[in-house]
Amino acid sequence: MPSIDFILPHWLYWGTLIVFPVVAMVMARRRQTTGYSLPIGYMILVTGGLLGLHRLYMRNLWGVLYLPVFLAILVANAQERSAREVQSEASNLVKTAERVIERAEPRVSGAEEKLAQLRAELDAAEEGTFAEKRAERMLEKEQDAIKAAETRLEKARTDLETARPELMQAGEARAMWSNVAFGAFLVICAFMALDALLLPLLVRSARERLRAQDHPPADADPDSLEAIEAQAAARLEAIEHEKVSGDFANVGTGWTGAIDRLSYYSGEFVSYWAVIAVFAYYFEVVARYVFNSPTIWVHEGMFLMFGMQYLIAGAYAALTDAHVKVDVFYAEWSPLRKAVVDLFTSIFFFIFAGTLLVTGWIFAMDATVVDEVSFSEWTIAYWPFKWAIAVGAVLLILQGISKLASDVATVRNSLQGA
Repeated sequence: MPSIDFILPHWLYWGTLIVFPVVAMVMARRRQTTGYSLPIGYMILVTGGLLGLHRLYMRNLWGVLYLPVFLAILVANAQERSAREVQSEASNLVKTAERVIERAEPRVSGAEEKLAQLRAELDAAEEGTFAEKRAERMLEKEQDAIKAAETRLEKARTDLETARPELMQAGEARAMWSNVAFGAFLVICAFMALDALLLPLLVRSARERLRAQDHPPADADPDSLEAIEAQAAARLEAIEHEKVSGDFANVGTGWTGAIDRLSYYSGEFVSYWAVIAVFAYYFEVVARYVFNSPTIWVHEGMFLMFGMQYLIAGAYAALTDAHVKVDVFYAEWSPLRKAVVDLFTSIFFFIFAGTLLVTGWIFAMDATVVDEVSFSEWTIAYWPFKWAIAVGAVLLILQGISKLASDVATVRNSLQGA
């Protein structure tokens, strides 16, 4: 299989984080009358075509054919990686054995000459003298060294005889499995190329099938699969509409309403980053397990993105009352009692949000001054992520001010009504 050496440019990363949510927000507000979109179909073909997701998106079961071919790629690549490990170990063993043989053979081949010379020195030394003892030690030392060299040489020759066939077999297995994976990949590419031409027809057929489900004949079976799918789709759309309407119901009017809308739209904006993460991690899985080319930038870019999402979406969570809390008693209280308690606890809220703003500002300024970047090969700049701390704190403080004004109005109206 060919490898992937792609590293995401910084401008494309930031451009995607800005442009994709805007496009998604516009598309979410457009009423989809046909049920299936040709642009979305092509997008899924490009991003998830290896798994046949474009056909499954249109409920076309021919997309299932992609799965065994894709599974064959994964299995072949796993076998190729195993063969590569065996090849690497055998190659290291061969190189080590060759080095040992290269060094030990001259030592062993010249052993007799060296030993004869040391024995002659021993015989020439006067008995009982220091020279005799020294000659004996030198002879014993040389004999031990030669014996060790012979042992290493024998082991090296044995390892070489064993490792060379393993190296050859592993190389052949690696080439075979690589060809299998590449062949399966070409099959999927052919499927995708054909579907790229057929996609308009597939979308048209899916739309006609959907219209038939929306307007079934009078004698249609209400328990049929098509009828159940139509009911489920209608129910899902109603639930989504109810959820969106329920969240937007928290938006007030006047100047506090302007703050609420800022919190709402900023939260909606960053929520679409989760979709980007799906595409990014899908690319990582394909690059790692199909092309044996794992990346660094996907994981780093996504956890930094999720950090910004967590910070910026805090105001949205405060607006919709989605923060985790223990409200065993609070939930049953009257609006007036809730407002009074919220006014008191807002002191702690503003202490936290103010501390977050100050520390975030310090972190962001320091990172901007030194142009801090990551330590990975991606070298993404860190200062935009740290400015997200300050931006999230500002949004949180503004939403806290809006909530404070709402609580004050609740208390004032209750007192005036009394």
